[in-house]
Amino acid sequence: MQVSFMKTRLLNTVLLSALLAAIPLISSAQQKPLQYFRPYSSEGLNMFETSKDNAVPFEGLNVFWGAAFTQQFQSLSHENSGAVPLLDIGSGFNLATANLMLGAQLADGIQVNLVTYLSSRHHSEAWVKGGYLQVDKLEMLNSEAINNLMKYVTVRVGHMEINYGDAHFRRTDNGMALYNPFVGNLIMDSFATEIGAEVMVQNNGMFGMIAMTGGEIKGRVDLPDDRTPSIYGKLGFDRQLNEDLRVRLTGSIYTTSKAISNTLYSGDRAGSRFYDVLVAKSGDSFRNGRENPGFNNKVTAIQINPFVKFQNFELHGIYETATGEKTGQTERTFDQIAVDAIYRFGDVFLGARYNTVSGELASGEDVTIDRVQVGGGWFLTPNVLMKATYVSQTYNDYPGIYENGKFNGVTFEGVVAF
Repeated sequence: MQVSFMKTRLLNTVLLSALLAAIPLISSAQQKPLQYFRPYSSEGLNMFETSKDNAVPFEGLNVFWGAAFTQQFQSLSHENSGAVPLLDIGSGFNLATANLMLGAQLADGIQVNLVTYLSSRHHSEAWVKGGYLQVDKLEMLNSEAINNLMKYVTVRVGHMEINYGDAHFRRTDNGMALYNPFVGNLIMDSFATEIGAEVMVQNNGMFGMIAMTGGEIKGRVDLPDDRTPSIYGKLGFDRQLNEDLRVRLTGSIYTTSKAISNTLYSGDRAGSRFYDVLVAKSGDSFRNGRENPGFNNKVTAIQINPFVKFQNFELHGIYETATGEKTGQTERTFDQIAVDAIYRFGDVFLGARYNTVSGELASGEDVTIDRVQVGGGWFLTPNVLMKATYVSQTYNDYPGIYENGKFNGVTFEGVVAF
């Protein structure tokens, strides 16, 4: 036992020494950004799809690494009709979450990216969120026609976060909470990682994207008659009309006719930011505060997103409707509306969000959830953000534990991302 312990300590010492020796090399590599890339800092705010503009020259193989960390202090209270007793909760710190982001510029216009969750609410171990290969140039083919085509085309292939709607560009992704002006994501959180490919064409502010994936979070080859691919796409424009005004409008659609376990509204396994609200004394749910329609077998969803930025004021909207079914049940529909209003004073911002979701539960009840959030934040540096959000959420016409349910209070969050 003592020998084994000494061997383990020796191995850990060697690994730590190797990591410390590699830090100068990693830090040096980090200073070289990737091409066609969204920065992990305040420079990435209000960026959506990567554009075809590129100011980064190719200087050979370049390895880029980044990380993101968050910590919250939560002070929320909850209540319901009392038919199902709730867990007694109070103020305290939530679990710190962390992401590791790795990227490499493999060739001019070709990069690979990988995101790993080092710490998340739902998993105690490190695990890979997903990764993809992004192609913006194909100069190795020595074809003038293809080079001209690739001035407008971007291809992504991998097990990746799907580009359905615009809400996923402004959400908190486990430890990466710097792009989100609020603490917490939408009630109906359309986020999933699936295996497939996306092809996007853009020119002069107009763009379109078409994609196909396996339709599920995991790859599988069994039960082929119970699965079909998912098809999704997006059309839109995004233009800076003058020095003060930027306007963006997109429409997205996602559809799959048959799946064993589709996760369009349950794909975020990292968990929500509202810990232990509206859970029973004997249970917990890592998706507290969200509504999952449960369309695991069939779903067609449409999301429309307007975005307006006038000087320091930003307005982002969501209208979403999703119709689908759970295996063995009939079709149902859920609708979602959300509006964010943000005003920035240099490195400080204030904002408000209204979010409502309504639909039919599998048990037949027509229900509604309403949420109001107000808050603000301060970028101490482009990589360090402090923010606070007050939230009030109510459940209407729900049975069981959510009957007359509500929670409210304040959550403070610190974010470091680079």
